[in-house]
Amino acid sequence: MLHSFRRLLPLLALLIACQPDRKPAVKAPAASQKLTDGLGRSVTVPAQPRRIMALAASMTEMLYAVADTAGIIARTQVCNYPAAVLRKPMVSSYPLDMERLVALHPDVVFTIEGITSLDDAARLQQLGVPVYYQRYERVTDIFRGLRDLGRILHRESQARHLTDSLSAELEKIKRNQPVTGPIPRVLAITWQDPIYVYGQNTLFTDRIRLAGGENAVTEKFAQPYPALTREYILKLNPDVLLGGRFGKLDSTFFRMYPELRRIKAYQTRRVFAITGDLMERPSPRVVESVRELQRLLQQKP
Repeated sequence: MLHSFRRLLPLLALLIACQPDRKPAVKAPAASQKLTDGLGRSVTVPAQPRRIMALAASMTEMLYAVADTAGIIARTQVCNYPAAVLRKPMVSSYPLDMERLVALHPDVVFTIEGITSLDDAARLQQLGVPVYYQRYERVTDIFRGLRDLGRILHRESQARHLTDSLSAELEKIKRNQPVTGPIPRVLAITWQDPIYVYGQNTLFTDRIRLAGGENAVTEKFAQPYPALTREYILKLNPDVLLGGRFGKLDSTFFRMYPELRRIKAYQTRRVFAITGDLMERPSPRVVESVRELQRLLQQKP
């Protein structure tokens, strides 16, 4: 047996010598996609993002509407819609709990202008977490944002189906506007002391236009939500005031500022409460918010 094995040795050596050189296996770098976000920033994210989250409640709603929800790994402390999001781990967005966020190893984090500071975004990207911003000036920008998410997450058909449906509903709302009559001028307050309002350069201006009204604040301030004096509001003399039920504001807001009882909105009792989440969030429910605004505007004095 040993003699036979020795006779095979030259043949084995020849076979080994004829084998091609094998280099150590090198892991190929993960494929990625280079994007330009809504702020014009260059962002590189994985070609197939699997672990995603948002630092804005509105974008969490957008992800639930477009993405594979199994890949949504967390929520913020203010995310409450849809109800399923409450089962996700929570990461504080203000102040940003960077340590907990990084520990979840997201492939990409989505946010919107004004919610996440650029300094925090830069720090996250240094830690290997890309941050993608969106910004909106008009309602149709939200539809564009949904389609962008669909493209990034390879869910184009889901996003397109959703935005087509939302666009069709928006057209129905626009057709329901009165053909004649004055356009009501609407002042929407966000805080009572001092009095902060939705300025001209906010999404509210487009929402109220689509609902059949116009923002009573026509001047563009440096801040999107400017603080107004009582004298300025008296000069505006809005036809409609949004920010709370008439009875509640009569005992709080108008009691604090009794001179504002002279505005048309108070005189005609066109003072209405609005659904906060619908008004505040640039989410897929934006059409629902426009419909709510239209219903309030069409209530007779």
